[in-house]
Amino acid sequence: MQLQFSTAPQPAFHKNFDLIAKFLKDYIADGYQIFIASDSKKQTDRIAAIFADRGDNIAFTSVEKTLHEGFVDNDLKICFFTDHQIFDRFHKFSLKSDTARRGKAAMLLKDLNMLKLGDFVVHIDHGIGRFGGLLKTDINGKKQEVIKLFYKGDDIIFVSINALHKISKYRGKEGVEPQLSKLGTGAWERLKERTKAKVKDIARDLIKLYAQRLEQEGFAFSPDSYLQDELEASFIYEDTPDQSKATADIKQDMESLLPMDRLVCGDVGFGKTEVAIRAAFKAATDGKQVAVLVPTTVLAFQHFKTFSERLADFPVKIEYLSRAKTAKQTKEILENLENGKIDILVGTHKIVGKEVKFKDLGLLIIDEEQKFGVAIKEKLKNLKINVDTLTLTATPIPRTLQFSLMGARDLSIINTPPPNRYPVVTEIIDFDETIIRDAIRTEIDRNGQIFFINNRVQSIYFLENKLKKLIPEARIAVAHGQMPTTQLEETILDFMEYEYDVLLATTVIESGVDMPNVNTIFVNNANMFGLSDLHQLRGRVGRSNRKAYCYLITPEYKKVTDEARRRLQAIETFADLGSGFNIALQDLDIRGAGNMLGAEQSGFIAEMGYETYQKILAEAVQELRDEEFSDIFAEQKSEKIKTYVSDCVFESDLELNFPSYYVSNVSERMNLYRKLDSISNHADLEVFKQELTDRFGEIPQQGLDLIKVLPLRWLAMRLGVERLSLKNGNLSLFLVSKKDSPFYASEEFGLILNYLSQNPKNCRLGETEGKRFVRFVGINDVNQAVEMLEKILE
Repeated sequence: MQLQFSTAPQPAFHKNFDLIAKFLKDYIADGYQIFIASDSKKQTDRIAAIFADRGDNIAFTSVEKTLHEGFVDNDLKICFFTDHQIFDRFHKFSLKSDTARRGKAAMLLKDLNMLKLGDFVVHIDHGIGRFGGLLKTDINGKKQEVIKLFYKGDDIIFVSINALHKISKYRGKEGVEPQLSKLGTGAWERLKERTKAKVKDIARDLIKLYAQRLEQEGFAFSPDSYLQDELEASFIYEDTPDQSKATADIKQDMESLLPMDRLVCGDVGFGKTEVAIRAAFKAATDGKQVAVLVPTTVLAFQHFKTFSERLADFPVKIEYLSRAKTAKQTKEILENLENGKIDILVGTHKIVGKEVKFKDLGLLIIDEEQKFGVAIKEKLKNLKINVDTLTLTATPIPRTLQFSLMGARDLSIINTPPPNRYPVVTEIIDFDETIIRDAIRTEIDRNGQIFFINNRVQSIYFLENKLKKLIPEARIAVAHGQMPTTQLEETILDFMEYEYDVLLATTVIESGVDMPNVNTIFVNNANMFGLSDLHQLRGRVGRSNRKAYCYLITPEYKKVTDEARRRLQAIETFADLGSGFNIALQDLDIRGAGNMLGAEQSGFIAEMGYETYQKILAEAVQELRDEEFSDIFAEQKSEKIKTYVSDCVFESDLELNFPSYYVSNVSERMNLYRKLDSISNHADLEVFKQELTDRFGEIPQQGLDLIKVLPLRWLAMRLGVERLSLKNGNLSLFLVSKKDSPFYASEEFGLILNYLSQNPKNCRLGETEGKRFVRFVGINDVNQAVEMLEKILE
């Protein structure tokens, strides 16, 4: 038996809205219902806006779930079209193995951050020590758990599990062992003060620049046109949430009268260029010119190609300037630029030269600003005064840095990888000629190209001969930093133009080069690379919707050091783009801090460890905001709850822990204490309680009391409490120690005094050793303490 269906597939419109409109109007006239499906409501809204701007009267029903392909059903008289086919985009799909891989990655991260006996740790108040394990101790007859730390000269301190946020695993430069701190000498405090002073100098300059910018008047760009909507809708990938947010933030900046100065950070291949193209197009459609400044000729050519392909269907003239252009071509480009015939100019540092004159420059886009020299940066400062500026960087900016510099520079972080990216298949192999030959041939057979990384120039030509014998049909090019610059750039350009199949290179290709046709990479002697270098190198492949492969070639595995083996296992497990690397790759973060704040900062990072450096940085910037630059940040300040202390130390003689009968494994208990102590809001605290119950069953009372300490500390910080003691049925709050602190003129201090005057019998205000305190009697547990502070704040 045969069933007949009168259906037809969705036609190919190739983003041509004249064709789409005509097609849909004909169907509507014949009585058909129109449905347009998309996984994103924003996308169907965008299509409706394009129809409205064009004046097309096309009514359609949007469906918030899509199919792989659209269709027309002539029996039911419906057209069911998909947005990704209308715009020639890839259909987003999800990979089934994601969840399992994420679980494995999370376990590995936990492993990397786990404290083992003898590990170097940093205590914010005491400095660098060694971890001595988790111990049980008796305080007033009650069982408590503490952490033991060893310092120089076999000094020992015990740290309460409620103060674990003060301890972090030492992370400095890889392979460099830190010196243990000596307790009681004041050296650690002096190092912290010295670092804070230096950081303040740098941050002060950044904030001054920001203040100057607030006084300048720039150009306010018009709201989006339908051309802008069409360009964005035609992006062949679906926008990631971070991309959408970055785009919206940039447009908001451009449409305001203040000159924009925004930094967009995103991992390799996360779609920063697309965001820049949209900004450039917005400026060009408003009659302004755009300069795109890049560090190398290779990148200039690459950006020129990317911009040209992306804007091919739009009325925009794009050119590029570099050493590759002849004198005659350069002269012609400069004339056209001055006459306003060029909308977007891509180039190396040549475009900030004296002979380059724009008719009406409106937007400056800088790629990888940290790679330019001081002289160029000075020229840029003059250019940037009232021109909107957008800077792109692939070096991750550490999170604390993001928050602390938030006011001094507007930041957009792109952390989510694009959809349809397969994780790069990563394998650790020895120098196996069969595997290498087969992998290269497979890639060439699918018309792809290969990177082969060998970081020793001395052996690179020997390796070239070896590969030529192994795969005689492969066209192999060699590139390394000791070649003349022009020859190096020509080789890479020829490779981009598919003149070669294999590029045998040192790490010169590590940053910025985007070649979607390269989907296999070999890294020779991978055990000699740091985790961040391996991550950056692997990021060179897997930049299209093809499956990509990364082969890490190592000597015999037993000859590899334990540390290198751990790194290789980590990179093999973290196959996803952006899969928690922000935690695992501290050295990349350190590099980011160095780039943002100057190389001398990495010296401080080595001396005190990365997390401690971040804490000091955050404190320094907060002090500058509150004291020297309070007028500039007045608006931002009013939006959040004011706190007068950065931390509150909690002391108690109550039994507060997860008993060993509840969580028997010591390192697991330690992990739970660390995780609990890092929580900073009620929502995350509820999630933690739920996870704990799911894993170990009902939480015993002493565990519930321990969890309740966090909300108690948060309330205490709002009330200006530096130290909180709950012992012998008394609750003592030790207030801000600085006598001239604005806290003593605040509403919060007023609330404490008000409560004291109304309840003189059970509380009093006093002073001991120059420290002011408030003491409440008859407070026997954490719940009563929380209730007391809530009453004061009512």
